[in-house]
Amino acid sequence: MIFLIRHGETDSNAARIVQTPDVPLSNRGVAQAERLAQRLAAEGVSAILSSDLRRAVMTAEHLHSATAAPIRFDAGLQERNFGDIRGQSYAALGFDIFAPDYEPPGGERWDEFHNRVDAVWQRVIEAAQATDGNLAVVTHGLVCHSLAQRQLHMPAEVSAPLRWNNASLTIIEPPAPWKVRLLNCVVHLDDDTQTGIV
Repeated sequence: MIFLIRHGETDSNAARIVQTPDVPLSNRGVAQAERLAQRLAAEGVSAILSSDLRRAVMTAEHLHSATAAPIRFDAGLQERNFGDIRGQSYAALGFDIFAPDYEPPGGERWDEFHNRVDAVWQRVIEAAQATDGNLAVVTHGLVCHSLAQRQLHMPAEVSAPLRWNNASLTIIEPPAPWKVRLLNCVVHLDDDTQTGIV
């Protein structure tokens, strides 16, 4: 199985600021990452593939501490590059940065982003097939959304959420077409009771 994970919360998440690559987990995000790691400690994680952005790295390190699984980093798992608007608040920008026709100056167009995620998904599959056990993939919300929309088999009545919860867990089962068994689940967090079961 693949455990698809969004990183824990950052101060930028909480303040609704477009994140920069180097932003770390907040204290709350560290606690979330610890709870997630505790949830997966006995779930047979034998390898971790992670985005190399700091917030994902920190989340992956907590998982490594709980499982002793080795971590490998892949820049293809990075969040969409929003270029020149990174570091600015959503409110100050005054427009929807997630609109399908928005192209951030100095950043990635949607088609470029989706193509990158499509390519990294093939590497994720290869890593999962080469892993004797379960693979944990630590990444970002829009990457999760792109995978759910374009690569994963979802029940007909369920659509891929645009907003993925911090430190959420999505469980994906082989073989192809890879099926979502659990979606955007945060039952391991004390402050949220949504199960996300599909």
